Amino acid sequence: MKSWFKPKRNLTLYFAHNFFNVLAIVLIWRGIWYILDYIDLTFFGGGHLVTVIGGIVVGFAILYLPDKELNELEKL
Repeated sequence: MKSWFKPKRNLTLYFAHNFFNVLAIVLIWRGIWYILDYIDLTFFGGGHLVTVIGGIVVGFAILYLPDKELNELEKL
């Protein structure tokens, strides 16, 4: 009788790999966050209104432009 379930060969390695992937994404996000804070402070004097509205517009543009749809927002 064949089993349809195949366990991972090395569960520790699997979790370590995923942990380091998540850690890398968090560190990249942290760096981007600090760069954007620096830009906000340097060019806009720390006034968040302009950069918040600009960030929302740029975010929507990044989601919309590749396929001319906002289907990604349905997943939220």
